[in-house]
Amino acid sequence: MTIVSAFLVPGSPLPQLRADVPGWHNFQQAMRQAGAALKESRPDVVLIYSTQWFAVLDEIWLTRRHSEDIHVDENWHEFGELPYSLFSDVDLANACVEACRSQGVPARGADYKAYPIDTGTIVACTAMGIGTEALPLVVASNNLYYNGEATENIGAIAAKAALDQGKRVAVIGVGGLSGSVFTSQIDPLDDHIVKPEEDEWNRQILSLLESGNLPALKEQIPHYVKAARVDMGFKHFNWVLGAIGGEFRSAKVYHYGAIYGSGAAVVEFNL
Repeated sequence: MTIVSAFLVPGSPLPQLRADVPGWHNFQQAMRQAGAALKESRPDVVLIYSTQWFAVLDEIWLTRRHSEDIHVDENWHEFGELPYSLFSDVDLANACVEACRSQGVPARGADYKAYPIDTGTIVACTAMGIGTEALPLVVASNNLYYNGEATENIGAIAAKAALDQGKRVAVIGVGGLSGSVFTSQIDPLDDHIVKPEEDEWNRQILSLLESGNLPALKEQIPHYVKAARVDMGFKHFNWVLGAIGGEFRSAKVYHYGAIYGSGAAVVEFNL
């Protein structure tokens, strides 16, 4: 098994639902570029974790082979629907469930028709062109009671399960950066990071990712999470870091900007 590529991407549906907005359209283009890079790495499966798939008791894994439906985002429902058709690697997903249990992590699979796939997973897969029969997924939930360290461990468990099956793996963490949003309606053409200090923090962390300075990142992330109200404590980065073995050389930022005031970026890791 080889981890062949890894990415951080935003989970907001606005770039897909409102691609007419230039700033948001740039995210959609960047995710398509990241999707092309992912496919060029020739993975057999994609391990994906979205901050928007909430779990509270167990670590839940999507174990249904084909999930198909029309989703309406709970926050941006006025902008339209998100149809999806996603295929999972059921053997690997079930192996992740068992591997979690063997390490004392309560886990179970979700396998029934019309199971509510979250917005982040849907928009990442549709924008990047993954979750097909030829390139299936293993989708892990965001347990709200797990911190970054526990989430990093879940990513490592998933990667080890793939290793045991001899599979080439791409990894995606779906989530945002700074978490403040506009609390009143804005003209999307005027979108920007709500607070200048959050913009500064986002840029600092992205710079550290680009340089591959992991010690500095680990030192700064707790401060970043608190100061910039980072999406779910930046656990989507922990997921990726655990899956890729805790190290990377550098990163490429395809695009950084605002999505209704919050920070977001499309990032590829150089492994």
